[in-house]
Amino acid sequence: MEIKIFDSEIKIMELIWEHKEISAKDLSLIANEKLGWNKNTTYTVLKKLETKGYIKRSDPNYICTPLISRNEVQSSETKSLVKRLFGGSKKALFSALLEDETLTQKDIDELRELIEKR
Repeated sequence: MEIKIFDSEIKIMELIWEHKEISAKDLSLIANEKLGWNKNTTYTVLKKLETKGYIKRSDPNYICTPLISRNEVQSSETKSLVKRLFGGSKKALFSALLEDETLTQKDIDELRELIEKR
């Protein structure tokens, strides 16, 4: 399943995943505190997520429940990134990561270990 999700939607999904189930009202209060969003902005993003089938809102209190997992979003976004920016080549992605001077030796060792486990 290909997931098309915008940054604003991911921000709300992160809050929903964190709480597993949360009322739209409580979510709007947290989004206001953490993101500086007003209630209308939060409700607009929730409506988009619901329309896309990524969350379910149920009565009473418009309880929001995720219908997609963080792992599903990460997997879809990673596949999209590799396809869009690296011509579908995972090797090119890893090459770009390894060329990044901010990777520590520990990071490189952990990447090597992940590859060796495959």
